[in-house]
Amino acid sequence: MTRGNEDSRRKRNRRFLYIAAGIILQTIIIVLFVVFVMRIKTPKVRLESVAVDSLTANSSPSSPSFKVQINALVTVKNKNFGHYKFEGSKVTFSYKGTAVGEGTIAKSKAKAKRTKKINMTVSLNSNKVSSHSQLSSDLSSGNLTLTAYAKLDGKVHLFKVIKKKKSANLNCTVHVDTKAKVVHVLTCK
Repeated sequence: MTRGNEDSRRKRNRRFLYIAAGIILQTIIIVLFVVFVMRIKTPKVRLESVAVDSLTANSSPSSPSFKVQINALVTVKNKNFGHYKFEGSKVTFSYKGTAVGEGTIAKSKAKAKRTKKINMTVSLNSNKVSSHSQLSSDLSSGNLTLTAYAKLDGKVHLFKVIKKKKSANLNCTVHVDTKAKVVHVLTCK
């Protein structure tokens, strides 16, 4: 074998090694990017704020009752690199496990790395819970504790190719001061 043939064979082998190393390096970079950056996270749904528009309460032991109209701001925080398209849902407000009112979240989408804000007005009343033993004492103490729950079903869309189903849950506790007619504590899980 001549020296020229041997040199060209070495050059071809070297090129092949460089190309193989480049492909392996690109594959590692893509895998790391997908695993750490493009990981699809579940969006967070919260009650950002709740304001009391009107409130009437009767704390008499014989017929306790309340009627409350609230304005609530629901936020859907999307931490993904793709948008989160979700179906319409209901936010159920409950007193001691019994529904006292419902609000509606319309079908929409939260853009990538953004927070979608949704305003809603909800009317709450004690028709289903007026016979509850604690209602009278809660209203006379001025502290009405309500819970809010909703489940948003939707899909995260990445690059218009990858679609991953994700469900986000809203689970909040609202403490309404019936004497001052304000929400004094709002906590979400």
